[in-house]
Amino acid sequence: MTPPAFELDAVTVRYGQVTAVDRVTADSAPGLITALLGPNGAGKSSLLRVLSTIAPPSSGTARVFGHDTRAEPLAARTRLGLVFQERALDTDLTVEQNLRFHARLFGVPGDRAAKDIPELLERFGLADRRRDRVETLSGGLARRLEIARALLHRPGLLILDEPTNGLDPEARQAVWDDLVRLRAELGVTVLYATHYLDEAEPADQIIILSEGRVAGFGSPARLKSELRSSRIVLATHDDDTALTRLTEAGFDAVLDSDGVAVRCREPESLMAEVIRAAGPLVRSASVRHPSMNDVFLAHTAGGRDREAADGTVGRP
Repeated sequence: MTPPAFELDAVTVRYGQVTAVDRVTADSAPGLITALLGPNGAGKSSLLRVLSTIAPPSSGTARVFGHDTRAEPLAARTRLGLVFQERALDTDLTVEQNLRFHARLFGVPGDRAAKDIPELLERFGLADRRRDRVETLSGGLARRLEIARALLHRPGLLILDEPTNGLDPEARQAVWDDLVRLRAELGVTVLYATHYLDEAEPADQIIILSEGRVAGFGSPARLKSELRSSRIVLATHDDDTALTRLTEAGFDAVLDSDGVAVRCREPESLMAEVIRAAGPLVRSASVRHPSMNDVFLAHTAGGRDREAADGTVGRP
């Protein structure tokens, strides 16, 4: 059987008396995109340092395609492509020279490098900049070059730490388009850390970190469904009367900033029944489902918000 692309088994990272990562357990099948989502200081970078073999865990085990990152760091590293927050390109070299240097560093055979480098330059829209020095590239193009470089030795797992940090919105979108395309075309497994909620949406699964612990783990749809906050929102001529009628009919109805909200798991199927119960007071009705913002707040903002969750942290 093919091992998971990465496995984290009760991984803990301590710096002196400070616990940055606390018994994190998660994994990914090959070919998935996983977002490591959490606020600054949640332990995302510390966890990626362990997986990328830069630092050993204080306890627990991390594996890349079955290779223990502590016991077999070289074997694990050969399956990894890394893109760090900080720029790691040689700005005095050209775009193509950076790729050729990386190929030699990873022992990529010359004939394979001669074939793959032009293909990567074309794939990332850098073919016409191949002879330009890196210092002349925009932030977005430099980031695309770093991703191309990380793929040159054909890794199975691409790890990116806050890959769009400092980029403008257009460049950010281009990076995510690249990553989704890479998974579709090359089957590359992707793990990336981010604190942007919208950047977690394209992922197949999300690991939510809060204070070093896994606060949520699952697909975006699964995490949203665990929140009991889907609702039918009614705009009425008399909110108080409509609220009373709905409550007497047995609905979980409340007043919110948009009108009368009926909380339920499957609002589409209950829409007609809710409108009948409220009567002719209804002017309009709409359905609202949880957003990633709701998910993030429910899992990271403390116990008062956790009450909105289902009480389980599931796998996709």
